[in-house]
Amino acid sequence: MRLRRPTRGCASGSSSRSPSAWGAGSSSSPATEQGDAEMDLSGLVPSSEEGSSSPDLGSDFEVMLRKSSKRVARTPPSQGQVAKRPRRRTASRLPARDTSPACSPEPNQLYEAVRSGKTALEVVVDEWLETYKRDRETGFLELANFFIRACGCKGVVTSEMFRKLQNSEIIQQLTKQFAEDSAEYPLALSTQPWRRFREGLCELVATLVRRCQYSVLYDEFLADTLISLLTGLSDSQVRAFRHTSTLTAMKLMTALVNVALGVSLHKENNQRQYDAEQGKGPGRRTANRLETLLEQRKQLQEQQEEIENMMNAIFKGVFVHRYRDVVPEIRSICMEEMGKWMQSYSTSFLTDGYLKYIGWTLHDKQRDVRLTCLKALQGLYSSQDTAVRMELFTSRFKARMVSMVLDKEPDVAVEAVKLLTLILQNMEDVLTEEDCQGIYPVVFASHRALATAAGEFLYRKLLDPKGEARQERLQRGETRAFFHLLLAFFIESELHEHATYLVDSLWDCAAALLKDWEAMAVLLLEESSDEGLGDPQESALIQILVASMRQAVEGQPPVGRGPRKKVLSAWERKAQASERVRITQYLIPLLPQLLAKFSADAEKVTLLLAAPRYFDLSLYCTGRLEKHLELLLGQLQEAVEKHSGREVLEAASRALHVLCDPELPFHGRVDYARSRLVDQLTDKFQQELPELLQASFLDEDEVYSMAATLKRISIFHSAHDLTPWKLFEPCHQIMQRAVDTGEIPTQVLIPAMTCLHFYVLWELAHISAGAFMQEHVLELKRKVDALCSLCQSCLTDLDPSVQEQAYVLLSDHLLMFGPQLAQGGREALSSLVLRLDAGLQAQLAGFLMDHVFNHAEPMDADQDDSEGRIEALHQRRRLLAGFCKLVVYNVVELSAASDVFKHYVKCYDDYGDIIKETLNQARQIDRAEWGRTLLLSLKQLLTELLLQHGRGARLSKAFAEIRDLARRFALLFGPHQARNRTVLVALHREGIKFALQSPSSELLAPLQLPFLEVLSEFSPRLLHPDKKLILAYLEQSCQAVLSPEQQQEAWTPLLTYRNSLRLHNPARSQAQPRPGSTTKRRHADESSGHSDSSLQLSSRLATPTLTSTVVKGARGMSQPLPEDEDKGSESDFVERHSLMEEEEEVVVIQEQSSEEEEDSQGLVTRSRSNRLRDLFDSSILGLEEL
Repeated sequence: MRLRRPTRGCASGSSSRSPSAWGAGSSSSPATEQGDAEMDLSGLVPSSEEGSSSPDLGSDFEVMLRKSSKRVARTPPSQGQVAKRPRRRTASRLPARDTSPACSPEPNQLYEAVRSGKTALEVVVDEWLETYKRDRETGFLELANFFIRACGCKGVVTSEMFRKLQNSEIIQQLTKQFAEDSAEYPLALSTQPWRRFREGLCELVATLVRRCQYSVLYDEFLADTLISLLTGLSDSQVRAFRHTSTLTAMKLMTALVNVALGVSLHKENNQRQYDAEQGKGPGRRTANRLETLLEQRKQLQEQQEEIENMMNAIFKGVFVHRYRDVVPEIRSICMEEMGKWMQSYSTSFLTDGYLKYIGWTLHDKQRDVRLTCLKALQGLYSSQDTAVRMELFTSRFKARMVSMVLDKEPDVAVEAVKLLTLILQNMEDVLTEEDCQGIYPVVFASHRALATAAGEFLYRKLLDPKGEARQERLQRGETRAFFHLLLAFFIESELHEHATYLVDSLWDCAAALLKDWEAMAVLLLEESSDEGLGDPQESALIQILVASMRQAVEGQPPVGRGPRKKVLSAWERKAQASERVRITQYLIPLLPQLLAKFSADAEKVTLLLAAPRYFDLSLYCTGRLEKHLELLLGQLQEAVEKHSGREVLEAASRALHVLCDPELPFHGRVDYARSRLVDQLTDKFQQELPELLQASFLDEDEVYSMAATLKRISIFHSAHDLTPWKLFEPCHQIMQRAVDTGEIPTQVLIPAMTCLHFYVLWELAHISAGAFMQEHVLELKRKVDALCSLCQSCLTDLDPSVQEQAYVLLSDHLLMFGPQLAQGGREALSSLVLRLDAGLQAQLAGFLMDHVFNHAEPMDADQDDSEGRIEALHQRRRLLAGFCKLVVYNVVELSAASDVFKHYVKCYDDYGDIIKETLNQARQIDRAEWGRTLLLSLKQLLTELLLQHGRGARLSKAFAEIRDLARRFALLFGPHQARNRTVLVALHREGIKFALQSPSSELLAPLQLPFLEVLSEFSPRLLHPDKKLILAYLEQSCQAVLSPEQQQEAWTPLLTYRNSLRLHNPARSQAQPRPGSTTKRRHADESSGHSDSSLQLSSRLATPTLTSTVVKGARGMSQPLPEDEDKGSESDFVERHSLMEEEEEVVVIQEQSSEEEEDSQGLVTRSRSNRLRDLFDSSILGLEEL
């Protein structure tokens, strides 16, 4: 039976399809029944069945075919219902591929033309139309086979199949002939040729309809039969059929919509012509004109009805089922095309009956589908004419659209904000203030595209409510209103305290206003009045001013918001240079005035002192603006004299450092001003120093004055070289007196220590930069030793802040003057290298324990002081990082890191990232020492626990935490067992020694025996030969250390450790030996049986069953050990481990990369006698006598 056209006027895709039109079994499949579920048209909400569709459910037919392992013949399918999706258990019984001619792919001109892309599609379609007009059956078969080939199917619909079979039977045969070797098909491939093929497929459908719209489209064969075929394919369980046919049907629907739109326009023109002709008098009318127009209108009406029937068949036969398909790409295609229909033919499609599908799909679980829906709605809301017709839809789904601003996918949230911006522009009073309040905070989001979209919304809603052109506002000087509104939002919202993020969000839409530097400066310089700015507004405006300057000059997003551009284009660099010049021209004369006005406000002065970093400083000379430079230097000096806060002084130091650039023409003038400022500070310091050193008591004013002066000097010393003022000796005297007498106030001692620190670093920079004399090196060595000695003494000070400062200075100096100082051709500086003694190392570790890991929150600490707690945590993290850097750079011994490693789990939330990085870096330094350090950490924790709980420690919660820590440590060894083999064996050996080192004469277990449970966490990382080796070593150690009565005890830790070392399911491994020769299986059986009867290990018996031909030639593989060899001796144990290690490493060599192969080869060539003797010595009690 041939393909038939669907019955006009009915839902051709509904469940009421007639069997004669669609095939016997197509309407009763599960997918069709699900797709034919009735919609709730009145409530505009999806039913629970529709909402439960998930793209992750089920699998494709071709995937099941690919997974089948063998095929057997089965009975031919019955002519009843067609199973669209074979069950998994019957997938292996599919018939073998048919080799008839119908299955061999024949050349298809349409397919080849579209795939090659070398011929214009208009020419291809015209040639096909000529074929179709000569023989429409042959032409349609060529078109149908093109779509089948486009699905990736090699089957062909023959003329005999076309005449005798129904749709369902044809699709069933094509499904059997589908390629089983791969699940890929043209639309699923992302390479450039197949992307072009997809575009060509869509263009072919559009071109075909466009060429046929006046004749062939209405022949009641082509369109109807094609729609019938596409509808049947879209119901298939084969994803390739369903995906390709849905795309084709949706593109066909889009082309028909365009034709319907053209017919509608022709009808309107015809109606106007008819009305005009009918309005003429009888004598002016053209003969038969009215009859001709009526005939044309009747023909157009028939064409419109014909096209509407076609669109109705596609919509109800394909769209209604596929818009909720399990494949996200298919759902996206449906939503994308529906948006096009609504935009181009809004008269028919822009109704609630169609809009509800987009509204429902806004809840889709897949990102791409939600994104497509939002973009489709953007096209509808972008026009005010269409937006006003969507009031009901907007009211029903507005809450969902607003909630999508917080979508988990940032790009979906971006499109949601853009959609709401269009709604705001084209629909008045739809978005309430509550809706907008949920969008405003997004301007501070970390995702830059999302923040920029929210900035556009904020600008349209609050900052530019009238929608006036920005250039007109600038010309009329109305930026004042803009900044007042912006300041009100920034202050009243209380969402964020950093204006940099707000400026970055508004930059794309309001950059012209934000770059009005002169307007902002004028607003700041205005005297307070009714319309003037208050103190909060002034602070906020200064933040916005500095942030906009930074944005214009650097062009980079703030920290934490998007990746920074590494390379700027020439145009961007030129634009930034021009903006820098504009900023400088406007603000050079105004900056001294702003500093003078706000000189008493530390926060505002700190912000304003950052402005010179964004200036083109050469304009001071080229523009003859030296007087403004003098004014700026004067204000800078005044700020240093007035304020003693660290933020202000650091900002002043950085500004002076920028102005002191040696390449600037006015460097000498600025350097003179800097020298004069430092002279004043040092003179004041020298005057107050004798009284500080001699007086036994100082009043508060004297202490404050001395502390403020030293604080200014220390902060300037960090950015400027103040060594010519020779401040080392005075500061050394202060620190020495503090150590000797403790009479120096803390606020004076800390900046003095900082001055000494920077003085030494500047001296080191001078020596490292050029030629130096040996006496200079010796002098610096004396100063460094003196400073380190004093800092070491300050570690025991009563004041915690002094201790922390001494610790920081010590860690920095040990790092700067570490072993790497004398490397890289600087051997002459080897005398400067600091050698860390055991006492100082113990002091540093003790300080770390007291101030980082065992710190206690004050009892009266404010629970709401979250900012203070965060700052304290950052300070502790800095202290820990200072010690970890000493470990990483080999300044302290690696074993000292055990005090840090043992807190990995306990303090993971606060310091986990730092400790983990230290663990990884330490592993690269010395893997063996790193393993011993891990074991030392666990031993220290267990020893501390035993001192607290005694023999009941194993039942405590702390013991479970130790096991958890051991599990974390075991994960650090990674998957490379061969690389860590020696380390793991040594770790187990030392662990067994520790667990059995204190035996008891009674029947009680050794006190440290629970450590075996901790050690069992490392057992999964051992190779099987090593497990046997360690198990034998454990038994021998137990025999040597424990009494016979103790050996009979079934202690849980010992049993747990033994079970972790035993191979799992030995019986099954014997029953099902690995494939190999008979000799290998016999040797394996003998080895297994011998291992059960004795603890003695031999190289041959302990070797795992291997298939490598290299192993067969290994020495000792086929040589049995003498019968009279001493059993149980440790030398024998070492020798056998050496042989097994050699055999295993040969296998590893075959599997590792080239780099690991070289390392393993080095191990193989090593002497077997010295391989692991350093791991297993003969000092275990009792082993020599066995």
